Amino acid sequence: MAKVARPRRSVLYMPGSNTRALEKARTLPADALIFDIEDAVSADAKVEARNNILAALKQGGYGYREVIIRINGFGSPWGYDDLVAACNSGADAVLLPKVESPDMVRQAETVMAAHGAPANLQIWAMMETPLGMLHSEAVAASSPRLTCLVMGTSDLAKDLHASHTPDRMPMLTSLGLCLLAARAYGLDILDGVHLDLRDDEGLAYSCKQGNDMGFDGKTLIHPRTIEIANQAFSPSPEEIEWSHKIIAAHAAAMAEGKGVAVYEGKLIEALHVENAKRMVALSAAIAEQDAELAAQRQAVAE
Repeated sequence: MAKVARPRRSVLYMPGSNTRALEKARTLPADALIFDIEDAVSADAKVEARNNILAALKQGGYGYREVIIRINGFGSPWGYDDLVAACNSGADAVLLPKVESPDMVRQAETVMAAHGAPANLQIWAMMETPLGMLHSEAVAASSPRLTCLVMGTSDLAKDLHASHTPDRMPMLTSLGLCLLAARAYGLDILDGVHLDLRDDEGLAYSCKQGNDMGFDGKTLIHPRTIEIANQAFSPSPEEIEWSHKIIAAHAAAMAEGKGVAVYEGKLIEALHVENAKRMVALSAAIAEQDAELAAQRQAVAE
């Protein structure tokens, strides 16, 4: 069965302790929202943050945006209760922190099954430790519920004793390992955050680099960065035009009994058409979201 195109260009972390942020999220042009109970929330506010998130999801109004709850680890006083609360919260996914083995994913899967989580509640996995990098293949293969890997480059840099350089050379091995694992098992994968909110040029470079490598989108920590990520991870008009042309050229060649097509001097094979169809489907999904966002903003204006 073909994978449904779902844009995950911009995925914004929002602290569950900030009710104004949870409210504002309903109008932001992000493809997905990670409501955080872990790193962004102090220990004395975690239960309140969890309750805030549950109340916000009950109220709804997030439209096309995927909503993911990042829970605390099972080794913490809050992780188990976070996961149980998420099971029937209406969220689209649960994000597990610091995943280092398939057993960590399967443990979450077992808890979800025991507490009646719907079949469509996904698991996402934070990949943010050296051991997680080394076990990325096993993690990616761990569960049918697992649909997305999320790079946690801040924690990873700390553990590696690495620097946050503009070209991200210290991260490339880790990014590549997780990217290979995700693609081998049909998962999406999101690039890590860009920490300097004043550095639009650096963010744009990081997004382009991630897109060139094959990532599906970028995790973000401020709403002002959403548009940069959306632009970087959207197919360009030129790419979409080319995709339509080679799909048509290949179809015409097949109708004539040819195994391959040649278009504008370039050999077009089935693998090129597969990628072209992915681009066209992604573009169509983005257009649907844009239309919904425009209608939402028009309704607010009226």
